[in-house]
Amino acid sequence: MTVAGFTRYPHFIDDLARSESGRLLHAELGRRWPETTDPLDAIARYALMPPGKLLRPMMTLHAAEAVGGSPRDVLAAALGTEYLHVATLVHDDIIDADTLRRGRPAVPVAFGIPGAIVGGDHLIFTAFRAIADAGAGVPPGHVVAALGALAEAGQDLCRGQSIEAGLVGDLDAGARWYPEMIRLKTGSLFRAVCQIGALLGGAEPAVASALARYGEHLGVAFQIRDDLLSYVATPEQTGKPATSDLHNGRPTLPLLLAYDAATDTDRVELMAVLHRRGAGPGDVEWVGALLHEVDAVAAAHRRMVAHAERARSELAVLTPSPSADVLAGIAGWMTSETA
Repeated sequence: MTVAGFTRYPHFIDDLARSESGRLLHAELGRRWPETTDPLDAIARYALMPPGKLLRPMMTLHAAEAVGGSPRDVLAAALGTEYLHVATLVHDDIIDADTLRRGRPAVPVAFGIPGAIVGGDHLIFTAFRAIADAGAGVPPGHVVAALGALAEAGQDLCRGQSIEAGLVGDLDAGARWYPEMIRLKTGSLFRAVCQIGALLGGAEPAVASALARYGEHLGVAFQIRDDLLSYVATPEQTGKPATSDLHNGRPTLPLLLAYDAATDTDRVELMAVLHRRGAGPGDVEWVGALLHEVDAVAAAHRRMVAHAERARSELAVLTPSPSADVLAGIAGWMTSETA
């Protein structure tokens, strides 16, 4: 695996952002969150704007369109998935004491921790309101099911965060719980954005379930990718310090794979580095050398690819269409170093 495999990725998403659906999402987000003097909305707007790649809302729109639905009927709901995602980032930055997000002061730094807590909560409830505001052409039963999917994802996400908090500094427990933790923490929201799009687009239950599985596997792959970025990308590319996970004592997949492959002596040292949060002289460099020695980054990349390929296989239930191609393409960039 090479750094280029990640630095070239934005080209695919940038193309999506310039597409009709991307322009629709960006325009609607700006319309719904204008400049304001309301303190609470100002916090939410700061967290949302300027927007990121809007990958999750894009998946919601294309999931709906891939099953025959209208993107405009699910536009509000698609943005709602972004509200929930951004709310989790705001709360993550409080938990992790991270000071940067997308290359600028994180919400807790810009508005204080109390403001960040309430602002994140505001976005969560606004997400549910957005689902409820689905277009008139969507049957009420499908709206209720979509609300249930979002609630279930939120509950799973919290469970994943709770498990992760218990793994800090513990590579032995991390090895046992990591797969379940990332399935809940990240896979659940990706699952929900696709399931919501399918439900609001009018999909049959079996098709909505397949798209939910697609999303969950893609979310797991995405989390592994995020773990890898700490070791293959710059802070300018990720928008946060390169050593954030190590300093938080978080056992990411490359660290867990290195721990599994290391000698007993190196295992003891790696655990010690994690306990002191990488603060010792040469800790960060030592970890980097160990990861290289045992080929942990490449091993993590292979796992990421496996989940992306499983995600793509779930799309076999869809009738060929441009939106089905987009969903396959989102999974595809995970499997190609030239994506």
